[in-house]
Amino acid sequence: MTAPGSEPTQEYRDIRCSHSENLPALLAQLRLSVLISTYQTGHLVVVASREGRLVLTFHQFERAMGIAVKPGTIAVCTRKEVWFLRDAPDIAAKLHPTGHYDACFLARTSHFTGDIEAHESAWLGGEFWIVNTLFSCLAALHPHYSFTPRWRPPFISALRPEDRCHLNGLAVVDGQPRYVTALAETDSPAGWRAVKHNGGCLIEVPGGRLLVRGLALPHSPRLKGDQIFFLHSGEGRLDMAHPATGQVTAVAPLPGVARGLWLHGGFAFVGLSKARPTLEGVPIVAKRDELRCGLWVVDLRTGAKAAHLEFCSGVEEIFDIQVLPGIVFPYVSGPWAEKDTGQPLWTVPP
Repeated sequence: MTAPGSEPTQEYRDIRCSHSENLPALLAQLRLSVLISTYQTGHLVVVASREGRLVLTFHQFERAMGIAVKPGTIAVCTRKEVWFLRDAPDIAAKLHPTGHYDACFLARTSHFTGDIEAHESAWLGGEFWIVNTLFSCLAALHPHYSFTPRWRPPFISALRPEDRCHLNGLAVVDGQPRYVTALAETDSPAGWRAVKHNGGCLIEVPGGRLLVRGLALPHSPRLKGDQIFFLHSGEGRLDMAHPATGQVTAVAPLPGVARGLWLHGGFAFVGLSKARPTLEGVPIVAKRDELRCGLWVVDLRTGAKAAHLEFCSGVEEIFDIQVLPGIVFPYVSGPWAEKDTGQPLWTVPP
C-alpha cells in the first residue's frame, strides 16, 4: 500500500505489510481497533477489521509519538504539539457507506509544547500528562505555558532540556501516575547513551524508589493484577515485575525492539521496531537480521504469539500502541485530512 509522507507535502512512500490470517477475526472477537504511531513516517495508523478483512488507514501527524485514549477522545503527541481528536458519533452515522463506521474522530484542538520529545501520555484527573523526555520529567499541559513540571526522578537535579536519563514510559493506576521507566539513572546531558545496554530502571511514583535496576531499554510499564508488565526492549522480551520485591519474570520473547504496550482481554498488544544503528551494544542488536517491525499480539496465558501484523517495507520504527475498546471500525480525520482521505469534514452546532 502507499501512504503519504510525514510532512504535509506531496511526497509518498511505498508501505507494504502482511499479517497473520487470524488477526481480523481476533480484533472482531475482542470488539476493538488498534492505533499505531510511527514517528519515522509521521503517521497514526488505524488497524481495524471489516467483514473478515484487515483494513489499515494512515493519518499524517508530524513525528507521531505517544498516543492516549479515553472515551470519546484520542490524543497524539507530535514534534511540537499535542493534537486532540474528538468523537462525533452523529457524523459517524452519516458517513458513506451508511453503517460502516462506529466512531468518527476529528482533529479539534492542539496544544503547542515546542519540541520536548514527548513520549507516553495519559489523562490524570482533569489534566493531560506527558512524559517530557527532553526535560527528564512528568509534565502536565497548561493553557498559559508550554508545560507544567509535575514530577522528576530523584536522581535528576535540575530541570534542563538535556534528556539526562531518557525518561519514556508511564503507568497510571487508579487515575494517578504510579510507575515510570528510564534508560538510565544518569544526571548529565544524554548521559544514558553510554549505559543504555544495562542502565535502565523501573521507578515508583511519587516516592522515587528504584524498583528494578540494570535493565536494557525498558519501556511502557503497565499494571495488571498484582504485577507490573513492561517491555524489556533491549533484551527482546515482555517481562513483569513484582511491585513489592522488584523480582522480574519473563513473560514472552519479542522479535523486535519493543515500544508501546496495551493489555486487554488476556492479550498484550505490543509495538515492534527494527534496531537503529545507535543501539550498538544493546543485547537485542545481535539478532538484528531477525527483528521485525509491526504489531505483535501475545496470549498472556501461555506467552505464545496469538497474531501479528508486520510492516515489510516503508516502516522500520514505531513508537506507541493503543486500543480503542468497543470501537471496531473508526473513521479518523487528522490535521491534514485532505491529504489522508481527500474528504474534508466540517462541523457546526445544530
